[in-house]
Amino acid sequence: MGKAWKRLRTALEGGVRQRVTKAGWAYTLAVIVVGVAAVGTANNLLFLIVAAMLSALLVSGFISRLSLAGLELDLALPEHISARHKVAGRIFLRNQKRWVPSFSILLEGMPGSSFSSAIYFPVIPGGATVEEMVEVAFERRGIYREDSFLFSTRFPFGFTERRTQVTLRRDVLVYPCLTPRDDFDRILREIRGEIAAHYRGRGSDFYRIRPYEPFESARHVDWKASAHTGDLQVREFEREQENLLEVFFDLDVPANQRQWFERTVECCAYIAWWAMERGARLRFRTQEFDRYLPEECDVYHILKYLALVEPSSRKVPPPDDENSCQVVFTAGASKMRDAGWVRARYYEPGAMEEATGALRTGSKRPT
Repeated sequence: MGKAWKRLRTALEGGVRQRVTKAGWAYTLAVIVVGVAAVGTANNLLFLIVAAMLSALLVSGFISRLSLAGLELDLALPEHISARHKVAGRIFLRNQKRWVPSFSILLEGMPGSSFSSAIYFPVIPGGATVEEMVEVAFERRGIYREDSFLFSTRFPFGFTERRTQVTLRRDVLVYPCLTPRDDFDRILREIRGEIAAHYRGRGSDFYRIRPYEPFESARHVDWKASAHTGDLQVREFEREQENLLEVFFDLDVPANQRQWFERTVECCAYIAWWAMERGARLRFRTQEFDRYLPEECDVYHILKYLALVEPSSRKVPPPDDENSCQVVFTAGASKMRDAGWVRARYYEPGAMEEATGALRTGSKRPT
């Protein structure tokens, strides 16, 4: 009982702000008028009316504070969230006062909060927890370490509006935006064409002739070699190489190209998501990151990296896979060529002003 009273007293004493409503100003004016009339006429009945009106004002303030006291808020969000995409969450509002209910509570997000709507709770019974579905959206990628909400009530008479702010301190990781864009779709079409051209005609080279094994198809039996040796022989071909798309994102970006950097982060995230959906092999590289999808990681590992990546002036590593189809996003193609990326398809800044919004294509693979 002592601990409960201590929590209640703490909630009543701090963090609550008050705003007088229009009804409150009208009531205050009425109290002043009746008070002046009571003093001027020395009428006991008027003094009793003034006392009752002042008592109602004091009781109203106490009850509104009591309604806001002891409220505990929690917000449950999905594990994976991308920027500028609305996701469904759950608001849990608990009344820690065991016997005293809270009335007429309005919950809304503070300016800059991910929570933009408002929820009204007519009554929250003592000791009860109520929950509501909400939609939240984050404008930018990165880590959000806190989110602020505002409780307010005008109960019981609407003379004043009491407010108190609650801050949820938790880390929420937001991926780059994955919403389809015309420019990203155009880049994907170009990349798919590049992959098709790069791997065309591969996988049919002769490897060796070996003895036939039981239950093998007779389609690859080499009858000439079989007649020569007297045993069935099979022609074996090199295994068709799986297509590998290698995307290099150059982090050495000038300060005046920050907008292009953020757009490219979203484009790389979109390509990674596209590769995951189609089961394609992807190698994603920067100066500080190198992962194969799906062999070494899943797509969320790449998205987590892209959620936090920042420009860096580290040295560009050379390519080490001659068989991959290489795509490079860079703000300086010359240094990439000097590092050995001569077969890559380049995407550089400068095409945001096009009507389609497509990134400008740089140099292509030499003929």
